[in-house]
Amino acid sequence: MDIKEVQNLIKFVAKSGVSEVKIENKDFKLTIKNKAEYVTAAPVAVQATQPVAAIPAAPAAAPAPVETQQNTQEADNSNYITIKAPIIGTFYRRPSPDKAPYVEVGDTIKEGDVVCIIEAMKLFNEIESEVSGKIVKILVDDATPVEFDQPLFLVEPL
Repeated sequence: MDIKEVQNLIKFVAKSGVSEVKIENKDFKLTIKNKAEYVTAAPVAVQATQPVAAIPAAPAAAPAPVETQQNTQEADNSNYITIKAPIIGTFYRRPSPDKAPYVEVGDTIKEGDVVCIIEAMKLFNEIESEVSGKIVKILVDDATPVEFDQPLFLVEPL
């Protein structure tokens, strides 16, 4: 079983909601645990609506899209490049607790610079930038779990 198959299996287990999967083969033994205490919910904007008295019989035109806070944020972030998590694991901004973070907001990075570490299955993986630019926003708190393809940083291209 190669690393891509393991990553796909981890992603599948995370999305399926099962708490633990064990696979044993003559060559290896693999256990994947999905801890429920790490699952967090993002705040959702709820728009109150008034009840409709009657539904018209004739087809009505589709209502104009309402601009929400999320749509505004996406429009504001559209000119930035997002650095995303290539694997599931725990996000760390520093190489060790007593060292300085790899990057801060306002830092200029180039392709190949290490921007963080993601710990997965007791392995510490250095995540390198695939773009050059200036760090505009750090989207994840230090020492928190991240999912595959989760946005980590916003970068303004140079």
